[in-house]
Amino acid sequence: MHKTIRPLTFALLALAASACQDQLNEFNPSGATAEAVFTTPEGFETAINGAYTYNRTIYGKESGYALLEMGTDIWTSAASNDGTAASNVRPQPPLMNYLSLNTDNVWVKNNLWTPCYAGINLVNQALKYINTAGLASSRRASAEAELRFMRAWYYYHLVESFGPVPLRLEPTEGVVTTATRAPVAEVYAQILADVEFAVANLPVTLATYPAPATANDYGRITRPAAEAFAAKAYLSSGNYQRAAHFARKVTTAYTAQGVRLVTSYASLWDIANQRNSEVLWAVNYSTNLTFNAGSHTGHQWFLMKYDDQPGLVRDVANGLPGVRYMPTRFLLDLYNEQNDARYVGSFKQAWIANSATNIPRWTQAEVNQNAALAPLLGQPKFAVGDTAVLTTKRSIPAFDQLYTRRFRYKTYDIDDLYNADGSLKGERRYYPSLRKFDDPTRATATTTESARDANMLRLGDIILIGAEAQVRLGRADSAAYYVNLVRTRAALPGRTAAMQVTPAQMNLDFVLDERARELAGEQVRWLDLKRTGKLTERVRLHNPDAKASIQDFHARRPIPQSDIDAVTNKGEFQQNPGY
Repeated sequence: MHKTIRPLTFALLALAASACQDQLNEFNPSGATAEAVFTTPEGFETAINGAYTYNRTIYGKESGYALLEMGTDIWTSAASNDGTAASNVRPQPPLMNYLSLNTDNVWVKNNLWTPCYAGINLVNQALKYINTAGLASSRRASAEAELRFMRAWYYYHLVESFGPVPLRLEPTEGVVTTATRAPVAEVYAQILADVEFAVANLPVTLATYPAPATANDYGRITRPAAEAFAAKAYLSSGNYQRAAHFARKVTTAYTAQGVRLVTSYASLWDIANQRNSEVLWAVNYSTNLTFNAGSHTGHQWFLMKYDDQPGLVRDVANGLPGVRYMPTRFLLDLYNEQNDARYVGSFKQAWIANSATNIPRWTQAEVNQNAALAPLLGQPKFAVGDTAVLTTKRSIPAFDQLYTRRFRYKTYDIDDLYNADGSLKGERRYYPSLRKFDDPTRATATTTESARDANMLRLGDIILIGAEAQVRLGRADSAAYYVNLVRTRAALPGRTAAMQVTPAQMNLDFVLDERARELAGEQVRWLDLKRTGKLTERVRLHNPDAKASIQDFHARRPIPQSDIDAVTNKGEFQQNPGY
């Protein structure tokens, strides 16, 4: 792998985080050697906690959204992600449209490859000392289970993103100048062995964790979460029967422990309710932002440029507009607003006036078009508290212009945003904005960081993993059962029957459509399309910005060039084809 990687460097980086009430408790033995850290129970617990921290580089970060959601069928670039933004902005068009995606891409290296291997190396270092750490016998098995789960988790991200990768089960010590890429099947064999060990040895709930781990350690892995990941890993490796087994167990076996779908889809994203019965595993970001290694920033990137619109100024409630990612027309068209609560639960459409200083007034030109408006000439069109801007997936008929809807407040309907073929119009600044990661608790309107947790596994996701496994097994009736679980929860009042699907509708494309409706923005879409072999097909069908540039080889990310340059056995450690 890297020419000069030393495991202690990674270990100390992982151990450097400070303790805080809202996170896994961490211990930082300043100046300690690796042996001193890993051979005391306190130090070993610090190493375990440190193994989790690399997820903070990926989940809830702009780079993580680019790597795991973008370049797919459901998202495209908004105005500040087109490569022309100000110098303080770090847009990544190559991860959106595949143009100039090369071996030097900084986010592929620094926010995926490097943190995953850093986490793996820390796990391997800890496992080397696990029998000499002085752990209590009641803690020994669950400690190894946590570590092996994290190794499996990081290798899953690597193998799905890069294909064959170096498979290391021992800590990298000293200077390493050679590397080989293990076949995908070999990497998956290790992933599945590790996750099966985790499933067998993790407690069902945090409350039953052996000391010194406690029920306050939100973000620690449990058996249901490990089984949820097992369902994904087995599905990706092609063992559909085993994937179906774990998805079924997670869906049905833990209701007594409180694992269930929340009643309201919208309530999943209420920041006051973010730790709910559906979340199986999350990155726990602290309310003390100084402890968060960058915190959750997802509240920014999907948000349109609202603060230059009539009656609106930037504030905490409406959020910090990053204007990076906007939905494709295909994604918006997937939702049936008449039946499905997930559209309104996922997207913000209406913007309420919060400033009286820039509210427009009725003009003579508008009166000339509609004489009924004459009494309103020179009067404000709306007041603070009224709708100022509407963005909608609907087409507003031309005759509505005869009334006050379009004149009174500004509208951006589907025809203003997209052509019929899905290609985009205009400046890409105003559009229905994903609201799942909003944080109205931020201190100021310009605060970039958020205390929101970042979900990595939730029950709605795993139910649909079960549906996909059943489709793969040819069991359409069982697939429809799983899909109907999430659609029943998603139904608007009185529309449950209209939301039900039949076995005849079940195929891989339908499940992918349903996963888009349920999971848009949740850092799973790129992996979904890659796993199903649908990445190139669906991008060409539904993403006009990327359809001409995506190639089949883009189903794997480029190996960082710095790693290829660092090894001496270049004939054995080669770049992915196409890069």
